[in-house]
Amino acid sequence: MVAANREMAVYCFDTLVAHYNSEDAPLPAFDEGQHLNNLSSVLLLLNDSMSCPLFVTWKKVVNGGEPRLRGCIGTLEAQYIINGFRDYALTSALRDRRFPPIQAKELPTLECTVSILTDYETADHYLDWEVGKHGLIIEFTDPNNNARRSATYLPEVAAHEGWTREEAVDSLMRKAGYNGHITESLRKSIRVTRYQSTLFTLTYSDYVSYVRETRGAAPTINGVKHVNH
Repeated sequence: MVAANREMAVYCFDTLVAHYNSEDAPLPAFDEGQHLNNLSSVLLLLNDSMSCPLFVTWKKVVNGGEPRLRGCIGTLEAQYIINGFRDYALTSALRDRRFPPIQAKELPTLECTVSILTDYETADHYLDWEVGKHGLIIEFTDPNNNARRSATYLPEVAAHEGWTREEAVDSLMRKAGYNGHITESLRKSIRVTRYQSTLFTLTYSDYVSYVRETRGAAPTINGVKHVNH
């Protein structure tokens, strides 16, 4: 099974840095931490075992405070991880409609979490899952207009927010765009898919240390003064 690791988070930072520098990102090093330096190595990754549902989450840390969400987008469908992390590193940073695009000057304050989703199961009912263990995908019909609605929370969200299972489901219904009264009968009508994940979080300072150690020099970003770490 593919598990989230440091090199995946490094590749997301590489992709975002390359975007600001208008250049191509270095090839990823997902293969047990070994650097992929030729086409045949990259092609080894392009097989079914390296195709997974995945998410990229960016958070911003200011003055040592609690990290604040700056973007989180991914896919519930399996994708080749090279394409997936490249695409969603940028999409979550620049096109999460809840937030303004991340600017280059914010990079030194960022941390990146990569998530690989696993073990999809259909829940028996809306409470058939564990806080801190399962992520949720809900699907239901809006009783006000018969629209189909769906949304997901990653496994860490409910625990981080301190929610009960019912509170998490209610919040997820709001995230799906439902604005009406939430009744018990509506909750019972929800189709719930639960899943698990592996994740890895990397701060910008740790990214800089990794790049300096493995490539001989810290990354540079056009228009951003280098910050020593």
